[in-house]
Order: sequence, then structure tokens, then C-alpha cells
Amino acid sequence: MYIQRQIESQILNDFFKGKIIIILGARQVGKTTLIKNITSKRTEPVLWLDGENADVQLLFQNINSEKAKHIAGNHTILIIDEAQKIQGIGSVLKIYADYHPDIQVVASGSSTFELRNVLNEPLTGRKFEYHLFPLSFEEMANTTDLLHEQRQLYQRMRYGYYPEIVTKTEDSERLLRFLSESYLYKDIFLFKGIKKPEKMLDLLKLLAWQLGSEINYHELSKTLRIDNQTIESYITMLEQAFVIYKVGAYHTNQRNELKKSKKIYFNDPGIRNALINDFRPVELRTDAGGLFENFMINEIRKQNIYKGFYANVYFWRNTEQKEIDLILEKDNHLHLYEFKWNQVKKPMLTKSFSNIYTNFTYKVVNQDNFSSFLSTFSLEQM
Repeated sequence: MYIQRQIESQILNDFFKGKIIIILGARQVGKTTLIKNITSKRTEPVLWLDGENADVQLLFQNINSEKAKHIAGNHTILIIDEAQKIQGIGSVLKIYADYHPDIQVVASGSSTFELRNVLNEPLTGRKFEYHLFPLSFEEMANTTDLLHEQRQLYQRMRYGYYPEIVTKTEDSERLLRFLSESYLYKDIFLFKGIKKPEKMLDLLKLLAWQLGSEINYHELSKTLRIDNQTIESYITMLEQAFVIYKVGAYHTNQRNELKKSKKIYFNDPGIRNALINDFRPVELRTDAGGLFENFMINEIRKQNIYKGFYANVYFWRNTEQKEIDLILEKDNHLHLYEFKWNQVKKPMLTKSFSNIYTNFTYKVVNQDNFSSFLSTFSLEQM
């Protein structure tokens, strides 16, 4: 099954504009397939190098302008996969950008911790950067049809959107276990400064059980018997490895608003369920509401980036425990979203918020309207 990724045409349009193209994303989200699809539509000769191979790593040692040209040879498109494994990759890419703009370099990486940190300074003004997520609802609806993908909601909440999981549904559970055990931790445990990797795994499982909850560093520290600073460091690493992400609290100067709180979500619900070893049908689960919230925020987050909205992402809560699941802030306008799995009564925006703020729109998303909501998602002011 050919699944066209939303950013494919954008990347293709950025070829040969004198910039390095960087594609970041977790292992197995489809970076290699995406690049192959893009380069198949070009007529220029392509050289593909895998940064995980030792001989490729040696190839780029002591590089200069002449050697960079020699490596590319007659190829005008150079792909460097898993570029974070190449020592001094930032300087390598800078040489291509400065001295060989006629060679289009595309570098992919599965760890922002290793790659982005060494790229930002050398490639300032020299790169186009893209983030590839697991498959999106929109991509799958475009591949099959909207109604079919709407009917897959329970499946996606259980097994997620990794391409291999979506295309091999009969083996979803086994493949997810393999994915989480063989690939997910590969980058994480290579991070420098991790003295007890088993503690990071324990932390990850705790976060999985507390899906969508505010992070209580003190409680996590007490449970795992490691200090708060280490907890914060590990969470940052997990975020940079595309396993989880944090959502901060929206606030202004109101006394009763939570200001420093953060909530944790997983980039893919299937990985989260694999961590806690729970693939039960959604209708039998007590965490269905949290899974639906995570699913919806994931999809909104994908579109926020893919469609170039780049809104700030928050949740909101006050000391009276009144809350809003998601707030997108763009151009001084607030877009409020509530996600309701089981609707006993019609939800209404808390007056604790509406009495303070006025420049906002409000939308409730549930099982009945999530499909139409996602298929028309936009941040155009209403």
C-alpha cells in the first residue's frame, strides 16, 4: 500500500534551493520510504549513504571541500540516512551547503538529542527542517477514504499509526512489541549521561500509566529513587527521541492559574500500550478517555506542523481543578478544544476561563464528530 505523506510535496519543492534538507523523526516512522518516494520523482542521480555503517562514518572523517565533492562523485542528490551517527555531521553538511550548493543533500535522523544539537549553529540559515510523525489520520483518509478511516478509530487507539503496524494489522501486537523493544530504546540507551538505563525504562512505564496527567517530579523521584534533576533530564531525552512530548500550561497573570505544570503525552498510542502491555479492546478499558485525548492531541499536533500553523500548544487548569484539554495560541487568538469520550451531558466551557478571556473559539470533539473535525482542521478564526 502506497501512503503519500503530507510533507512529501513540500520537501520535493525545496530541492535545489541551496539548502540542506533535514528530516527528523522516530525510527520506523517512514523516513526512508518518504525519501525514496521523493527521489523516485527526480531525474538526477542519487547516492544513498547509511550513517550507521562504520565505513560510511570513516568516509566523512577529516572532510574538506574537495573530499566532499569526491564522495558525491557524479551524483547531484546525496542522501545521508541516520546522519546523527556521523561524527561532526554539522560541519560536514556546512561544507556541502557552502561549497557545493549544486549537490542537494538530504539528511535524516532519529534523535534530535544527537542531531539537532550539532546542526543548529553550523547550519544556521542553511537548512530546511522537517519533522515526520507516525502516519496521520489525514494521510490514511486520503489513502483509503474518510469513512473507512473513521471506522478505524478503536484500532488506532490500540495500535497507533506506525506504518508497519497500519499495513500489517494481523500482526499488530507482535510488531509493536518488537518495535518498542528493538528500536525504541536503541537511541535512548545510547544517550550520554544515563547511568541507570533501567530507571529510564521504569520512568517511561510510569508516564505511560499516568497518560495525560500533570508531571509530578517529586512523586516520580520518590517512586524511582532518583533525584528530580535526573527525572527532568530523562524526560527531556525521551522527548528528543520522539517517544513522548510535553504540553505546558497556558496562563497570564491570574493568581489561581497553574503556571509551571506540564502534561505528558505519547507520540504514538500503540507504543504507550506496548509499554504497559495492554492491548485490550477500547470498549473494555478504563483509560479509553485518556487514549482518545492523546489520539486527538497527536493528530492536531501533526496538522499544526504539517500545515504550517505553528501555533503554541497548551492545556489550561486552575487551582479549583477547572480545566481545558488543549489550547492552540496563534496571532493572539486562542483555539480551545475539549475531548469527550463518554458524553453524559453536553459539556460547557467553564466560566472560570470565559470570565477572564474573550478572544477565543471553543470546540468539543467526541467519537461522533472527530472525523469531520480532523478532515477540516484549520486555525482560521471563526
